[in-house]
Amino acid sequence: MNTKEINILYIDDEVHNLNAFKASFRRTFNVFTAESGKDALPILESEDIHIILTDQRMPNMTGVEFLASILDKHPDPIRILLTGYSDLTAVVDAINKGQVYLYITKPWQEEELRQNLEKAFEVFDLRRQNKLLTENLLVVNSQLEFMLRQKLIS
Repeated sequence: MNTKEINILYIDDEVHNLNAFKASFRRTFNVFTAESGKDALPILESEDIHIILTDQRMPNMTGVEFLASILDKHPDPIRILLTGYSDLTAVVDAINKGQVYLYITKPWQEEELRQNLEKAFEVFDLRRQNKLLTENLLVVNSQLEFMLRQKLIS
């Protein structure tokens, strides 16, 4: 797996966290950053994002609220919540509303986070492959049904 082909969007209102993340991972992954959910939307529209990391506590919109708000339009990226607070309600909301794959506390450990990002991409890629296989299976089933109907008619 060429990790440089993995597109990661990190959303955090603290610019120093964005800079630290980019400095740590820009050589390994294709990193996009945004200071708010509002700033992240154009990136989601223009880039094929595989993993979304978001801080939970941000002004105007929490990380969970952002993730829940994009589910309909952007269901495929793997979602990771990153926070400096251990808030049980946020964890439950993240899982139930934001469909979060992983909950990580700040400050992150670089090697552990890198491994989690790679695992998250594996899940993303497996889901994408499964979706393609299912689509192909539906086409083949449809073709078989057509052939069977043709055979029954003749």
